[in-house]
Amino acid sequence: MSKFGELIETRIPVLFDFYAEWDEACKGMHPVLRDVAAALGDKARVIRIDVEQNKELAEALRVKGQPTLMIYKNGEMKWRQSGEQDVNTLIGLLNDYV
Repeated sequence: MSKFGELIETRIPVLFDFYAEWDEACKGMHPVLRDVAAALGDKARVIRIDVEQNKELAEALRVKGQPTLMIYKNGEMKWRQSGEQDVNTLIGLLNDYV
């Protein structure tokens, strides 16, 4: 979890996608997140975290459903939502914190 602490302490916003490989909604989010990352370039980061391989972190953050998306900036959670989101919504949210 210390690595997660390092990831969230950045000045640029970081979008985390807590996903499960077996979940169809999570699979559908993969191209959306790729497009978000491409659109924002170095203004923001997109990081996918497999809940099956990071159970302790998922439990600590109370991730119940997948996908669960979170935006952190300067060590602080700015936004959180479970369920699928579209490209434009996520780009708009991240631009609010750039």
